[in-house]
Amino acid sequence: MTRIADVPRADMSDDQRRIADEIESGPRGAVIGPLAVWMHSPALCDRAQKLGAFARFDSSLPKRLSELAILVTARHWGAQFEWYYHAPIAEEAGVPAAAIEALRAGGEPVFEKSDEALVHEFATTLYRTRTVDADLYGRAVAELGERGVVDLVGVLGYYALISMTLNVFDVSLPEGEAPPLAV
Repeated sequence: MTRIADVPRADMSDDQRRIADEIESGPRGAVIGPLAVWMHSPALCDRAQKLGAFARFDSSLPKRLSELAILVTARHWGAQFEWYYHAPIAEEAGVPAAAIEALRAGGEPVFEKSDEALVHEFATTLYRTRTVDADLYGRAVAELGERGVVDLVGVLGYYALISMTLNVFDVSLPEGEAPPLAV
């Protein structure tokens, strides 16, 4: 059970209703997970969900690479809900099932595509060392372009916020679902 209750629509302020309507009418379709937590702080929810819409749907990265970055983030933080929600999306976007399973199990995935290997290396290095060296940065720019590297860092940062929110507020998986990650 989550540590914080959803805000019932009947109890929402005008700002909360406006934000909920915006989220529900967009590609997400529902106020769930971290968005439901953030509804307790409407200004945060409004700004964060707009950043999230960019990170998930509008960045310069192909969806396959964004979803891979999201899974690396979920694995790093042990964010069960994030993994549960995004693993099927990542596979549908083209992330190889074997790589998803290796990540889920805490192993080292093997990628055939150089951009996937680079995103994995970049994300895991950034999370492990809190930076990337000049060589990795240069390879990332060569593969993704400067805008792509900026967007990749944005995706990683946004989903780190998501992961922290999910973990701190103990956001539950749907009823009957087992945690996918061993943490």
